[in-house]
Amino acid sequence: MASLQQHELMQRLADLESQLAFQEDTIETLNQLITQQANQLDELKHKFSVVINRVQQLHDNQGPNNTNPADEIPPHY
Repeated sequence: MASLQQHELMQRLADLESQLAFQEDTIETLNQLITQQANQLDELKHKFSVVINRVQQLHDNQGPNNTNPADEIPPHY
């Protein structure tokens, strides 16, 4: 009887160790994914900043006649 209980406890312990190993692997995989996404986010932030700066430069270079093309009257009027 004691041998049966000991066998059950050993089986439960083996199951818990297996679950722990699986969870550790999952956590490591998720950590790598988060790191990769953080790097991609940093790269996108940089590219977005470059685009914003370029648009601002184009806007600044338009000069004093900053007219909106939507406000202009078409030539046929």
